[in-house]
Amino acid sequence: MTPDDIEILERQTVFRGYFRIDRYRLRHRTFAGGWTGDVVLEVFERGHAVAVLLYDPDLDQVVLIEQFRIGAHAAGRKAWLLEVVAGIIGKDERLEDVAHRETREETGCSPSDLITIGDYLSSPGGSSESVTLFCARVDAQTAGGIHGLAHENEDIRTVIMSADQAIAHLDHGELDNSATIIAIGWLARNRDRVRKEWCHNAGA
Repeated sequence: MTPDDIEILERQTVFRGYFRIDRYRLRHRTFAGGWTGDVVLEVFERGHAVAVLLYDPDLDQVVLIEQFRIGAHAAGRKAWLLEVVAGIIGKDERLEDVAHRETREETGCSPSDLITIGDYLSSPGGSSESVTLFCARVDAQTAGGIHGLAHENEDIRTVIMSADQAIAHLDHGELDNSATIIAIGWLARNRDRVRKEWCHNAGA
């Protein structure tokens, strides 16, 4: 299937606030070779994001954050989530610049290296948002405290733990947001390689 297999009959913005919701009326080709009837779908337009797993290869520690999330509260879950650093990409902003900016704002750390983990759609059934996920090398000894932008009422607590502890949280089902689950799962599979690469570079 290609974009030529989709026919947009109508698109209108039905809500515009901090985010935007667009309503589409469309039809698309079916796997059997015909076309669907008219389908009405709404898309949550919240921009695109960068998420960053902060890892100290020398101490074998990760730096996570904890903050209030209204979506988790609305879903009937614990509202303060353990997460990786993340932020929305500004207009014409480089992905790497977002990773550096958000890391400084949310943890006080300054990344020295970045590895791209991947890029994925966070909820393609109803949102256009994509997330580019990085692993960033940091000095965990410089992390700690409460961070965030006061004018945005951010209240972000830094949480430092061993990589083994973070992976145990994943294995025990104690992480409940996609970027963090993907990032810690990636670290579990790639930790030895990353430590070898970054610790070797540190001594070069």
